[in-house]
Amino acid sequence: NAVMAGARPEYLPVILALAASCVTARGSSSSAVAGMSFVNGPIRDEIGMNSGTGALGPYNHANATIGRAYGLLSQNLQGGSIPGLSYMGNQGNNYNYNSLTFAENEERSPWEPFHVQHGFQPTDSAVSVFSSCRATAFTLGLREKHWREHCANMLRGMDPHTPPVLLLDPIAARQFIDRGGFTKKDALIDWLYGTAKMSASEYWDYQLIQNYIYPRATFGEEPWASKLKAAPDELIPMFRREDIHVVVVGGETNGYWRIMGANYQKTVSIDEWR
Repeated sequence: NAVMAGARPEYLPVILALAASCVTARGSSSSAVAGMSFVNGPIRDEIGMNSGTGALGPYNHANATIGRAYGLLSQNLQGGSIPGLSYMGNQGNNYNYNSLTFAENEERSPWEPFHVQHGFQPTDSAVSVFSSCRATAFTLGLREKHWREHCANMLRGMDPHTPPVLLLDPIAARQFIDRGGFTKKDALIDWLYGTAKMSASEYWDYQLIQNYIYPRATFGEEPWASKLKAAPDELIPMFRREDIHVVVVGGETNGYWRIMGANYQKTVSIDEWR
């Protein structure tokens, strides 16, 4: 699979770590989901991964082929992804081509790297894996006057069933500090959690919430059981706090940032596969 993707031998530790995660990049949901993965630690520079300008695009050999290999090994090891037979994604998802694979821009981030948040040392190399990547909201910068409303509108544009992953250019990351004083990433996540709200009536009317969350709420699983007891016009959190994530990536050509709807699965060691 790595050879078919055009990957070089030095990329194999990352590819093997992705395979060992046991998280597929080829989900067969009718909502047409994709995988997303990004790398932290020294191996980013060792194999020439891109965390700056164009990191999410097809312009870097390591990013593109590692993601492509991850998709191919997921597809082939799970028995194929044949549309209409073993793949039911209604419209399809162009993120499936290279599984949105990139490196975090640790050097230009004002916060600690993502893998350090999840128990690794800064000198460790690790890859983080997300599933159900599909929806996105996109914007430029944070306005000085209405930045809170700006962010709230972005969050409200997401389906409440799929939590937000903020992909921030370093310029946008610094703007969050300048505007809101979020010198710690956890403080920003706390604010995002408190901001992303909608009425209970609207929340429970979403089809994916009815399909997947309502049954869990009726069985008493929290926090959804409490949400089910809320008055129709009561504002309730759209997401669980632990499901909201922030990653810094981009080359500072401008302060663009986006929200990806995706579910965090795990962060795994790359060094074990060297």
